[in-house]
This record gives sequence, structure tokens and C-alpha cells, in this order.
Amino acid sequence: MNEWITICAIDEIPVLGARRVARAQGLDVALFRTASGEVFALLDRCPHKGGPLSQGLVFGSSVACPLHNWTIALATGQAAAPDEGCTPRFAVRLEGSAVQLRADELAGHALAQTRPLAGPVGLGRCGSAASSCSPSPSTVAA
Repeated sequence: MNEWITICAIDEIPVLGARRVARAQGLDVALFRTASGEVFALLDRCPHKGGPLSQGLVFGSSVACPLHNWTIALATGQAAAPDEGCTPRFAVRLEGSAVQLRADELAGHALAQTRPLAGPVGLGRCGSAASSCSPSPSTVAA
């Protein structure tokens, strides 16, 4: 039997908006609410470049990624053609006004997905853990 966990009330998700759900491990889950009151749950990561879908624009039954405007179907996580890719989806249900997710999926679904790192990694002193993010002497303009 699957255990369902109450996450929030439906009114805590903005209409045509999203709410992030933090997990103990893995990336956040994004809850989306459509104009008709449907609720969907996807990993908060675009399949293209890892953009935070929770910050995208919800329209119809899709969300537009805030980074490069990819359209992702809320019901399936599938990118709209001509784009290709899919973001993991999570089972979600409404019990009255309570939005619920499955405990087993929150704990173990899509844990291998990561958010891409921005910028160059390991170059100059900025790549080190003790960096003050100052340019290395060889990169300072004369």
C-alpha cells in the first residue's frame, strides 16, 4: 500500500503557478496548478539545460522553462516537438483541498538527476573550495 503525504492546501499553489517541495535527497519537486484547478508534480528540472521549471510560466496544461522557453507537458513531463526530452513526473492527488504526494516517490524517484553547474569549473583560483573568486594573475588584463 502506498502512503500519501499531505504537502499543502491547493490554495497554497498559485493559479497558473508553482510551489517547490524540498526532499531529503535529490532535486526539489515542483507542484503546478492550472487555471482549471488541476495539480501536477514534476521534478523541478527542465530536460534541456536543467532550468527550474517551478519558475516557468504555466499555460494550459504546460509550463515554459524560464531559461530557454522549452514547453513541457505537465501531465507527462514530455518536451513539446521539435524539442526532445522528458522530466520525471510524480504521482499527485487531491484529498478535499489537500495536495498529496507518494512518500515512496519523494524518497526514491529521480534521485540521480542533478542541476548543471553554471560557468567554468576548475579554472584558475575560482575553481578551488577556498577561492575568493578573484582572477588568477595570468587572467588580469594589462
